[in-house]
Amino acid sequence: MMPDELASLYQRTNNNTLALWRDAPGCGERMEGDYYQKATFSPVVGIRPSPSGALHDLLLAVNALAAGDPLADAMPLHGLHFTFLAIALPHYQRHQQPEKLASLQRIWQAYPARDTTIFALQLVALPGQLLLAGIPDPTSLTDRRTLAQKLLESPWRKDIQARYAGTPFPPPFWHSTLLRYRAQRLPDQWRDFFQAHQQQRFGVVCARRELVMANYNWTTVDPLT
Repeated sequence: MMPDELASLYQRTNNNTLALWRDAPGCGERMEGDYYQKATFSPVVGIRPSPSGALHDLLLAVNALAAGDPLADAMPLHGLHFTFLAIALPHYQRHQQPEKLASLQRIWQAYPARDTTIFALQLVALPGQLLLAGIPDPTSLTDRRTLAQKLLESPWRKDIQARYAGTPFPPPFWHSTLLRYRAQRLPDQWRDFFQAHQQQRFGVVCARRELVMANYNWTTVDPLT
């Protein structure tokens, strides 16, 4: 997906969410559990940039608004990450090695672990989540397609299919999830927050891609290389 197409996709997603919110006041039904099992891990490729400037301030504001709300799961500053490709569902325990680790490492060794840069960072709203999304550099676009194809041709194919069941692979968004709200929809304070910052841009992030075992929000990460 080219940069202009990706920018249009983000805008359409926001428009669709805003329309849904207008027709559905309140947060709706609350979730009984969490989006993910918080104590499990999965193999994943991604970047861990250091937040600064407007992005740092955004993370602080998100965490401040989430404080004291048991339904709000906000990304802490030390968990900022952007997933390049998730490889399996998070069902491993801490320090448990994937059973096909050798094949994954062989793919990674043949793959150039370059930097990924993501520009024009902006908020993208889903009915019950807030994302921080942007436009990747052209090399990263190509590299993700290449890695995705190599994984589909490997023993990890079924894991990939389970992880991305019903969704495109590789995924179109280049994002990090700032907030998961354990209900059908975001409540008014988060809708207001999104609309107040919808047109704001939060700079650029750049970091080298890593192959790791990570929990759902990358607050605990173990390298696989």
